[in-house]
Amino acid sequence: MAPSNTSSNDGGSTPARTPGPNGASTRLPGKPSGPGTHPGTHPGTHPVDEVLPPVKLFSTGLQHVAAMYAGVVAPPLIVGAGVGLSAADLALLISASLFTAGLATLLQTLGIWRIGARLPFVNGVSFAGVAPMIAIAKEHGPKDALPVIFGAVIVAGALCFLAAPYFCKLIRFFPPVVQGTVITLIGVSLLPVAVNWARGGSPGAPGYGSMRAIGLAAITLAAVVLCNRLLRGFWQQLSLLVGLAFGTLIAFPLGLADFGAVRDAEVFALPSPFHFGAPAFDAAAIVSMCIVMVVSMTESTADMLALGKIVEREADEPALAAGLRADGLATALSPVFNGFAASAFAQNIGLVALTKIRSRFVVAAGGGILILLGLFPVLGSVVSLVPQPVLGGAGIVLFGTVAASGIRTLAEAGMESSANTILVSVSLGVGIIPIAVPNFYDSFPEAVRTLMHSGISAGCVMAVLLNLLFHHVGAARRSGSESRSDQAPGATVPTATPS
Repeated sequence: MAPSNTSSNDGGSTPARTPGPNGASTRLPGKPSGPGTHPGTHPGTHPVDEVLPPVKLFSTGLQHVAAMYAGVVAPPLIVGAGVGLSAADLALLISASLFTAGLATLLQTLGIWRIGARLPFVNGVSFAGVAPMIAIAKEHGPKDALPVIFGAVIVAGALCFLAAPYFCKLIRFFPPVVQGTVITLIGVSLLPVAVNWARGGSPGAPGYGSMRAIGLAAITLAAVVLCNRLLRGFWQQLSLLVGLAFGTLIAFPLGLADFGAVRDAEVFALPSPFHFGAPAFDAAAIVSMCIVMVVSMTESTADMLALGKIVEREADEPALAAGLRADGLATALSPVFNGFAASAFAQNIGLVALTKIRSRFVVAAGGGILILLGLFPVLGSVVSLVPQPVLGGAGIVLFGTVAASGIRTLAEAGMESSANTILVSVSLGVGIIPIAVPNFYDSFPEAVRTLMHSGISAGCVMAVLLNLLFHHVGAARRSGSESRSDQAPGATVPTATPS
């Protein structure tokens, strides 16, 4: 009897196979982990599905938390200050953001039913919604601002969840040339964030832009690079965490770190549902947050495609739909626990590329740590000891790695084509506009500002439009005419194939 091409029912002991174009069986996308598989993991298991030993699981998960912590706490800090919250309520808002980011990350990595991309994908508070939320706060006043914001976020999350299976069909408009352009833009757009961290994080912070801050960032950068060069195996994979710890230790004698936040933090605090009041639903606020959610869906789609390339597991249409559903469900549930919209964190994609650790369970461990940080504010304050310049030095490596992954994808995308060259050059140019001149779109309508304010979404939209122009609109007709003109007399004209 011929062997079956389907996987067995013994819990996945036989790798799933699908019929190839000629009827032969082929392994599903993705490579097995090979000789480096950890004990207890089946040899045919994809690296994304590997379960690492507990110590390695925790330490590498903590590394992901360290890379994204500043990005999670920044939006609630800005919005809380804009609403005029007290120090106690501001601390509660930050804890809620950590807690909901952990829940969203677990949903994305572990998944339930058709929800969750099941990739090493970190979810946290979307920064795209900060400006609209501040505008809502100004319009409704401090007392009613958060309930109106939370009501709008709930509706936007429900919209994302329902639209996911339709939005993910845009994947056919993301060939490698578009993917490479967007991945490159993700890295390039994050690099100014790392540079700002290296200077001290905020222009109003003490010592911002000083040589002490920049020198500390340079020391951290050197530590990460040297650890990656000199260490081997497990310790090499922890090079970022080692660099962060070393930079933080150097920061204390320089006066760039203190234990004040640890002394003032509560030990334990349960999330209080709707602490700031029941959600209120305002039409203008809902429209504003729905636009933000469409932008976040675009960025999440680009991030999932980038991560799929890095971990060698293609983010196909079902995976994208499942990932966007997780974004939508997490966003709709976050306001219950006083959180905001959830979306992908691109900086963690750089960490996956840097460490070569592709296990989604590592990121799930990071999600568990985030939940603990939300429940135990004192633990979160310990992580917050890492100074901004230290994060900046490490961020240059992380974000540069993302850009390098994009360049590698572009190198495989057929850049000898003049159409692809124009597509990449114009898309990168448009994507860099809001990075180089942040106030460029200030005089544009609000909907345009929301979409184009992010270099990632601006460049992504331009790349998709140019791909449509060059490779879809009249592509078959143009391809056929070019083929006929290139044929030798008497030769058979091949059938035109759409791009």
